[in-house]
Amino acid sequence: MEFDIKELLIILKSLAEEKNLEEEVLHDIVEQAVATAWKRDHGDRDQNVRADLDFNQGIINIYVIYEVVDKVEDDQLQISLKDAQAIKSSITVGQTIEKKHQLTSLGRIAAQTAKQVILQKLRETEREVLLAEYENKIGSLMIANVTKVDSRMIRCEIGRIQGIMPKNEQIPHEDYRVGQRIKVLLKEIDRTGREPQLILSRASSTFLRLLFEKEVPEMLNGAVEIKAIAREAGARSKIAVFSNVPNVDPVGTLIGGRGIRVQTVNNEIGHQEKIDIVVWDKDPQQNVMNALSTENVISVTIVDLPDKQKLGRAKVIVTKDQLSVVIGKSGNNVRLAGKLTGFDIDIVDEGEIKPKVSQHKLQRKEQLEESLLQAVEETNTDGTTPITNLKK
Repeated sequence: MEFDIKELLIILKSLAEEKNLEEEVLHDIVEQAVATAWKRDHGDRDQNVRADLDFNQGIINIYVIYEVVDKVEDDQLQISLKDAQAIKSSITVGQTIEKKHQLTSLGRIAAQTAKQVILQKLRETEREVLLAEYENKIGSLMIANVTKVDSRMIRCEIGRIQGIMPKNEQIPHEDYRVGQRIKVLLKEIDRTGREPQLILSRASSTFLRLLFEKEVPEMLNGAVEIKAIAREAGARSKIAVFSNVPNVDPVGTLIGGRGIRVQTVNNEIGHQEKIDIVVWDKDPQQNVMNALSTENVISVTIVDLPDKQKLGRAKVIVTKDQLSVVIGKSGNNVRLAGKLTGFDIDIVDEGEIKPKVSQHKLQRKEQLEESLLQAVEETNTDGTTPITNLKK
């Protein structure tokens, strides 16, 4: 099978345009493929071989690399000093030398090998080029087309590349259909498997943040910012917001006129997910109080401040009739408030505290009366009858 280098160059240029790859990358692929094919036809698979495409002269040069040794034990990998010096007189033992072969043709099997290697390398290279393009888009919103739905994951297509949305990255109870176009967050690129994959998410807090950024211009110009988000997708989310501009209501800004902005976000994530938007405060006590989204907090005591290693601790006293409201369904209100502020929040109703105080005072009163009577009895030493006996 004869090689036509000029024809090969035309094919390479066409492939480079079609696959959006640089010509140099394709040259490397073809050279690797030809080297592999030559070893199959003329050499040994363990040989160190490289190919060089010379488009100016229209030839392919093959270079077999040998280690120069005193005594040859493997003639596929080694060459004697005498033979090496016949090629290059200054060569010494321990160095490497290349033997040049000019390639004019390959056998049918070797040519097929070259073709398979080229196609495989092209697929790998094209995939890496695409992934490199998406590396810069990690953390951004994208539109994905659902291609397959099963119990473990949703398979999607974004442009020319495949992505997956694992179960834990989906909004619970959300229905997905093949052919459906959905908004997703490009969370990361997983390169640990046989083939790299885009990991997509709709359940992350970042997804919620980006949805609001799209609806709230004031976030893009820096007038209002989201300080923290705590989310349990499909159930409830809390967002702490802050205004960098005086007289601008950060909560009202995110909600929008007649609630249109928050409603648009809810339309995307599902109305079963309640969104609490609260004001962020630099004072930890006030911040915890705001995060609980209720006016029924009697007091907040900061026991420990949070740091990088652990959560802080806060004790919150609430009215007894509002205890369940503050805790929330399955504890989600206090749990999300804790995530939002960085505190482990202990909720106590005032009824648990007041009885203890009253009982303590009662015990003190009884002890005092008993002590007084005992003192009177002990001080009647003048022969008179003690008061206790007179009562009898």
